[in-house]
Amino acid sequence: MNKKQNTAISKVSVNMLFILLCLVTLFPLFCLVLASLKPSTELLRFGLNMKLDVHVMSFKNYAYLFQGGSIYFEWFKNSLLLLVISTALTLFFSSMVGYGLAVYSFKGKNVLFLLVLFIMMVPLEIMMLPLFKMTVALKIVDSYTGVILPFIVAPVAVFFFRQYALGLPKALLESARVDGCTEFGIFLRIMMPLMKPAFGAMAILQAMGSWNNFLWPLIVLRSKEMFTLPIGFASLLSPYGNNYDLLISGAVLAVIPIIIIFLFFQKYFISGLTSGGIKG
Repeated sequence: MNKKQNTAISKVSVNMLFILLCLVTLFPLFCLVLASLKPSTELLRFGLNMKLDVHVMSFKNYAYLFQGGSIYFEWFKNSLLLLVISTALTLFFSSMVGYGLAVYSFKGKNVLFLLVLFIMMVPLEIMMLPLFKMTVALKIVDSYTGVILPFIVAPVAVFFFRQYALGLPKALLESARVDGCTEFGIFLRIMMPLMKPAFGAMAILQAMGSWNNFLWPLIVLRSKEMFTLPIGFASLLSPYGNNYDLLISGAVLAVIPIIIIFLFFQKYFISGLTSGGIKG
């Protein structure tokens, strides 16, 4: 075989491998969608499976979500609100910190960066008690401020933005300063547009983290009306009964926002991760 044939075979093999990995990844989601169309008794008897039984399949489980007594869409709205606010604030402040650590030279800069790396290695469970005491002292328990404020600057995002900002052209800084632009104006008007791939990649990761966040909102929030989807789903499972009809159908709909976010930012995702990983 010549070189062209070897290349074609290699491409086909790689494509087949990725198709197989994609099918393996989507298999649980496919089973979840099928389970959402069946009564909860079928789920208890056979578990998640690929059995297509049209005689028991219907959209009744989804109808339960729209009934008057259902609080599902209240939880959905709360999760969506937290996702938008926390992601936007985290991206803005974390990018500012990462940019400052990459571009400016000041006393204690390396110490601050080491602290960022140290915090990245500390599990949330260790910081939970002091963070909760802080929220109690600030009187922000049972509020969305208490959920968002302690994590408004994410160490992982700071590290990522710093690595990306190290590769930005420094000549633009000097040119902007000569033209009389302020440091904040340089960041907003010049550097932020250049960091779009980094923002796209981090937007997906931070949005997923916010959407799936369970432990910290569970500790801070008290009112059932303020619950997010993960906490709401957990409340459907109890020793006195499990509402699988609402749980499974609600879980299917809960996947939609993350899919939309990924489709919107996917063109930045790979380039952002690659550039952030090799620069610096």
